[in-house]
Amino acid sequence: MTPPSITLNNGITMPALGFGVFQTPPEQTVDAVTTALDVGYRHIDTAAAYLNERQVGEAIARSDVDRDDVFLETKVWITDYGYDKTLHAFDKSIGKLGVDRLDMLILHQALPGEFDLTIGAYKALEKLLADGKVRSIGVSNFMPDHLTRLMNETSIVPAVNQIEVHPYFRQSDLLAADAEHGILSQAWSPIGGITFYRNGSHGSTLEDPVIGDIARAHGKSAAQVMLRWHLQQGRQAIPKSVTPSRIAENFDIFDFELTAEELAAIDALDTGVRGGPEPEVITRETFGLDIPEA
Repeated sequence: MTPPSITLNNGITMPALGFGVFQTPPEQTVDAVTTALDVGYRHIDTAAAYLNERQVGEAIARSDVDRDDVFLETKVWITDYGYDKTLHAFDKSIGKLGVDRLDMLILHQALPGEFDLTIGAYKALEKLLADGKVRSIGVSNFMPDHLTRLMNETSIVPAVNQIEVHPYFRQSDLLAADAEHGILSQAWSPIGGITFYRNGSHGSTLEDPVIGDIARAHGKSAAQVMLRWHLQQGRQAIPKSVTPSRIAENFDIFDFELTAEELAAIDALDTGVRGGPEPEVITRETFGLDIPEA
């Protein structure tokens, strides 16, 4: 089936459910993306810093799905911030992806300590948008104050803000700020799977008894319930997996609906504890990564 779509603040539509490849090894990326396209996903989300753009492009090129039917999104890493470097980062990404345009290009982090570079990078995105090289632009991991600073110095409101959101970390204030500005919140780690910073004290959302009870009531899995929670609250979700059965399971969420009480029960699980890095600590010194040429 074709997933429902969401209309962005510039009138462009994108699928309500995407497929992510964060932490997917390059050698597994082609098969994972191929499976996702075969299942029915039509939004693929990658990033220069994931170092698997080339394999995403290879899977899209091999697929029977027409390129125009795939919403392709990638991200600029902080070491390529600044106006000229970001324009070149676009060239690197499309070279690896094997395409001549992007449906969405976003800044991966706010880089608050060197925000002048962030502003320059975003102005480069505005230039790419004006030139028709990208169809929409946005940001990722921007907090409310970062959004305010950005919009005070640039012309185009981001179409999306891709952020960590899951039942144990809902970021309600940030979701409200995005909504206030007409920015779509994209949920990365939508089922709480991120583990590389978590201390483990809250366990796994997949084993949460509240979510488990809701899943049993609908004859669905815990992951499906969490993805449905995102969609019904107006967010786009970007689950990831390399397991074909899980890729298919995560897509099978359009035939049931959570009640208002069930949505509220999931909201109440919020711990306020972030799984990923704090946006304020992201610096080029601590998170430096040289993005290879195409």
